[in-house]
Amino acid sequence: MSQFTSSMTTPTPYYIIKGIKGSKMVLLSMLMLFCMSHHVNVQAQIQGQQPSATLVYTTVSPDGGRILAKGSVGLLPLPQVSIDPLTKEETAVWIPTNNAWIKDSVCADEVHLAEHLERYFPNTPFDPNLLRLIEQNGPDYHNPWEDYVPFSWMLSEEGGETVLHCYIKMPADIVTRFWLASEETCLVDRETGTQYRIRRTEPECTRKHLSFKAPKDSILDFRIYFPPLAESTREVTIFGVPGWGLVGNPITVRPHFEGRINYYDTIPRLRRPRLLHEHLSEDAPYDKQNWNTWKVYTDAHLIKPLADNTMAIWQTPEATYMAIAYEQNWTREYFGWEPGAMLVDESGMQYHLREVQGVPKDEVFFMEGNAGDYIAYMMVFDPVPLDKPTISYIEPSGEPFNAWGANWNGLVLPNLDVEALRKNQPLFNYHPRDVVK
Repeated sequence: MSQFTSSMTTPTPYYIIKGIKGSKMVLLSMLMLFCMSHHVNVQAQIQGQQPSATLVYTTVSPDGGRILAKGSVGLLPLPQVSIDPLTKEETAVWIPTNNAWIKDSVCADEVHLAEHLERYFPNTPFDPNLLRLIEQNGPDYHNPWEDYVPFSWMLSEEGGETVLHCYIKMPADIVTRFWLASEETCLVDRETGTQYRIRRTEPECTRKHLSFKAPKDSILDFRIYFPPLAESTREVTIFGVPGWGLVGNPITVRPHFEGRINYYDTIPRLRRPRLLHEHLSEDAPYDKQNWNTWKVYTDAHLIKPLADNTMAIWQTPEATYMAIAYEQNWTREYFGWEPGAMLVDESGMQYHLREVQGVPKDEVFFMEGNAGDYIAYMMVFDPVPLDKPTISYIEPSGEPFNAWGANWNGLVLPNLDVEALRKNQPLFNYHPRDVVK
């Protein structure tokens, strides 16, 4: 799976929140933690905003979804904690929000525990490697965030829904008066104004104060579910999650990285051709020199008129999908791909053709339709990383074969702009044949 990894020279910011609104924040650079003999340099600033969204370097969420955005790691002050003299258990009364007037409450039977968050929030209080590094300073060294509660969030697409993961480190054995979300909680598309309202939470505590028990210092994952965002959505405002400072915050989703698209596509669904005849007319093994042994297909994916070899690509972690357009000049026309077709990036890395969906990859075949159709085939290649700005399409020359107008010349389309190819995707929407007699 391709992913971005942040440079070791890039500081990972996190914030100390002194209050929910009009907060005073202290920005700490984790870079300095590594570069100054493990002494933390603290720079105090007055900020008029909550922790902001950051670029997503890992694109698959812990639950296998697609990450849309994630926040910086913030630090809340420790809530008031009391100790039961008999059980010695610590109970924390959560920091009040402006929903303190609501009296409804619920006790959760279980909560989600988050694991391996260091993959998504490296060099932060969620990273056990960093905690072990601090412990090496000895028992007298003061952990700079031990008087705070780390928190952050991640927005992802999972199971056909949009999920806001709200992470927080458990400050005690028991937490009471915890507030997550209400009927005010929603996502709003900043371009269209479409509102995606809250569906539910896990654990279910919509418009209720929550009490729960979990191992102290574990990382909890509270989830808020929304309808799926439109694929065209690029920026949303999050409302109604005050505990994470999300009370009208604009968030870029599916962000761009250095001017390039930095999110994976969903797998495209072009119509797959249907096998009409196993052989054109002769029941014999396939022979490239005998077109009567070639397969015959029909029901190609139809598109609006495009020039031959117009292309679009879809990038996923598992494969790169490339659609290519052709004009059908005959009722029955032959097509084929030579072995060794590939994509090549600017460094020379090769991404080999795995299949052409619905038709043979290494055989010449006939496609039956209407003269004047415009059709598309979907090629599937090894996955091209998201950070490649250009690719070249190479199809090598093939052996001569016995057919009218046979063309075994190779095809090279150099330095194709990847982002432009991804923007071509709508060109390959299915367009039914429209015949006027």
